[in-house]
Amino acid sequence: MAPPTELTLRLRPDLLASLDELAGATQRSPAELAEEALAQYLDVQRWQVEGVRAAIQEADRGEPGIPHERVVEWLDSWGTDHELPPPEPGR
Repeated sequence: MAPPTELTLRLRPDLLASLDELAGATQRSPAELAEEALAQYLDVQRWQVEGVRAAIQEADRGEPGIPHERVVEWLDSWGTDHELPPPEPGR
């Protein structure tokens, strides 16, 4: 594994204060916390991009999708007495 590389960031004062507060509370350095947060953020973004790419490939192959209106109807039912099951492709 390559040795760590230094990165300089400009942070809003409130964000820096939160980072310093958490570092003190967890007995970890701000750099450790920032590295962990960045790694988690990149994992989530990579997962989202891969999901979007896969969905585009499915659509390009002509695979059935879920109409937007059915997704909105399902989401609108959340938290009601008549919550709908998740819509499925092709139905």
